Amino acid sequence: MVTPPFLRYGDNVGLVATARKISLDELAEGITLLKDWGLVPVIGKTIGKDDNQYAGTDSERAKDFQDMLDNPEIKAIWCARGGYGSVRIIDQLDFYKFVKYPKWIIGYSDVTVFHNHLHKIGFKTIHGTMPVSIKDNTSLAKTSLKQSLFGELPNIQNTSDHPLNRPGTAKGMLVGGNLSMLYSMCGSSSGLQTEEKILFIEDLDEYLYHIDRMIMNLKRNGMLDHLSGLIVGGMTKMHDNRIPFGKTAEEIVMDAVKECDFPVVFDFPAGHVDDNRALIMGSIVSLEVTKNTSTITYED
Repeated sequence: MVTPPFLRYGDNVGLVATARKISLDELAEGITLLKDWGLVPVIGKTIGKDDNQYAGTDSERAKDFQDMLDNPEIKAIWCARGGYGSVRIIDQLDFYKFVKYPKWIIGYSDVTVFHNHLHKIGFKTIHGTMPVSIKDNTSLAKTSLKQSLFGELPNIQNTSDHPLNRPGTAKGMLVGGNLSMLYSMCGSSSGLQTEEKILFIEDLDEYLYHIDRMIMNLKRNGMLDHLSGLIVGGMTKMHDNRIPFGKTAEEIVMDAVKECDFPVVFDFPAGHVDDNRALIMGSIVSLEVTKNTSTITYED
């Protein structure tokens, strides 16, 4: 798996909106953060654009992202926000120049489509917070993103005593992202192969039966059977029907892997949570889950 060059002070970072629309004012905290880190924010043409809920038309969003991909002066692309829409442009993009001169792609949630697509062609990416979320993030979340960008490889140790945790150790390539996006990409050119890998999942604002439907889809596609480990981040703001589903999101996930023997950790600090730690997707990591803690250690 190719590691893009880590950033240096003075490098340019492109900010683009690949999905839901966003104003320049909403980027203020993210812009300030980049400047504080000695980086130069470069504002994409999609910032401030408006096409119903999108940051411009599909063509406009694809062109903005493509321009950032092709520009050799841009050393990283930080997606401004999630929502929905990145999957609508992924097949319009040409990664020829990116493959020759790779750069970091950063974001989470809807940005999962880029993580998985680039994983399939052999490149690491950063699953981490986005400019729209900076004002709500913990200092640990922001620091972990900086460390990831500058090559410090931020190992993550977390107190996690969730009763469903399954202790154990594992080693494998870290993959995954937003569960809804993983589900939507099954069978496509961006779909993941997860055998002997450590899968990370998280989600937001879903009905519990949707979680069950999506996790069963991953199971039926063989994506859960031969994992090295499973990391479950925030399952945030879940909903139930008038007739209760009868299980929490965490119980739904554990039920799907109850016959497997790999380690599983819940409530990991990543995803739609304030303490959204950065994860370098595509890296080989060691995972240790004990009764009270979980630890990710980077091996490459």
